[in-house]
Amino acid sequence: QVQLVESGGGLVQPGRSLRLSCAASGFEVDDYTIGWFRQAPGKGREAIACISSSERSTKYADSVKGRFTISRDNAKNTVYLQMNNLKPEDTAVYYCAAEPSVPCVLYRDADEVFDSWGQGTQVTVSS
Repeated sequence: QVQLVESGGGLVQPGRSLRLSCAASGFEVDDYTIGWFRQAPGKGREAIACISSSERSTKYADSVKGRFTISRDNAKNTVYLQMNNLKPEDTAVYYCAAEPSVPCVLYRDADEVFDSWGQGTQVTVSS
């Protein structure tokens, strides 16, 4: 059974950093495209980063490019989202999702592409 569990969220001040983890079970993260998404209060879900399987390509939304980095640790079967220079507008619930055999694209209709989702972790950026 494919399972994803996010962790690492919390309350941080602007300018600080957080690293989110997406721990996978039931499959090998190296074989899947993994995406990170977020949903702020009152807003729709936003695709912010993805990492492909064998090609090792990554993509980032303009809103996080240069500040966030997605990476994968195959030994721990975990995908990370390193978030630096956090801003109040980064406040959201962050989700990871996994799907095999799909390109690394910032999908607008991610529900139609990714079958497996984590439960989300809250990130609050506030002074």
